[in-house]
Amino acid sequence: IKGVYQRLRLYTGWPLLMMYFVIPWLSWDGKPWILFDLTARQFHVLGMTFWPQDFYLLTFVLIIAAFALFTVTSWLGRVWCGYTCPQTVWTAIFMWAEQYFEGSRNQRIKRDNAPMHWERFYRKLGKHTVWTAVALMTGVTFVGYFTLIEQLVLELDYGLYESLWVTLFTCATYFNAGYLREQVCIYMCPYARFQSAMLESDTLIVSYGKKRGDPRGARKQSLAEDEADLGSCIDCGICVQVCPTGIDIRDGLQVACINCALCIDACNSVMEQMHYQPDLISYTTENKLEVKPSRLLHPRLLGYSAGLIIMAVIFIYSLFDRIPLEADVIGERQKLFHVINNEHVENRYQLKIMNMSQAEKQYQLSVDGLDNMTINGLQQMTLNAGEVLELQIKLSLPKQALTQPITPIEFNIQEVQNAAHHITVDSRFFGPSIR
Repeated sequence: IKGVYQRLRLYTGWPLLMMYFVIPWLSWDGKPWILFDLTARQFHVLGMTFWPQDFYLLTFVLIIAAFALFTVTSWLGRVWCGYTCPQTVWTAIFMWAEQYFEGSRNQRIKRDNAPMHWERFYRKLGKHTVWTAVALMTGVTFVGYFTLIEQLVLELDYGLYESLWVTLFTCATYFNAGYLREQVCIYMCPYARFQSAMLESDTLIVSYGKKRGDPRGARKQSLAEDEADLGSCIDCGICVQVCPTGIDIRDGLQVACINCALCIDACNSVMEQMHYQPDLISYTTENKLEVKPSRLLHPRLLGYSAGLIIMAVIFIYSLFDRIPLEADVIGERQKLFHVINNEHVENRYQLKIMNMSQAEKQYQLSVDGLDNMTINGLQQMTLNAGEVLELQIKLSLPKQALTQPITPIEFNIQEVQNAAHHITVDSRFFGPSIR
């Protein structure tokens, strides 16, 4: 089936597919654009490095993705399923390979019913070779988001876990796109189950114009649309034949419909042959079908959009307000304080500083909260990209300067090259009881 919407599916699916395969090969300042290094607990995304401490940003990403899905579904229905879902895109590739080697559906049935011979064998061999190659590329590329792709493809350096995951995703892709196909959409995908909660009477959906099409019936091709005693539907059944999930769109909106618009393009081709007006099956809303006023900006869509904008603003602010520096202070637990020569009180701390950026940085340490405090230990340090430094710090204070046994203090770590990048860690200074 060819048509406007099938070209649109081609233009949306192939760029996303190419992005999936190309992104692991792209670098930014010598580092991959996207690499989820689970071993080092570092996640590199577009020149930025995120650590487990940044998982709160993942919460925003998931919320934004959810609200984006709600917004698009409320506006355009299941457009995600029909045009951009990986299951749909990969299935289209596998179906193309099947048709290229074995022909149309009728030809495949005829060959499958015939005895095995050389032509049938090499056609099936070619199909399954392409299926396996695409599935293997998919599995290797997926693992390439977690391990350097050059290591997998150019050096063929596979460990146990890389081999297991490549095998798993290769098999999953092969069976999902090759055999299960739209059965995944019908029986396994949860999106089809809760989409009805997001649809409204003003949501764009693939629908059959019952008032124009019924009553259905065959007629001569020379008969004009307005001259027939029947509706515009000639009951050819092509909309059912081309539907990947096997539904009859003329029965109304159904859970199994993935909005691929194959029935629209197929029906329009028939309408063109009959010299009838197109769009007997079309993207429309329930209100339009019932000749009621239809609103583009309905309340639910506005609510979802507002939530999406708010979450996106919070995420962008959090992203740019993020400081690529982490520090932690732990006081000595065996003994809270030491009295030196009955003149000074000393507290000992273990300071951990993490450079969360991808460049070498210099940091300056200072402590606030008590006057006349002496810092014994490294106060200026240089950390490489991603380095974690642990050091011992001793704080000393004249005994007579203490006014209370527990005093709040602050450890300040500031980046020398950028004064805006600084963090403060709260702690306490312990001393003897004051009488």
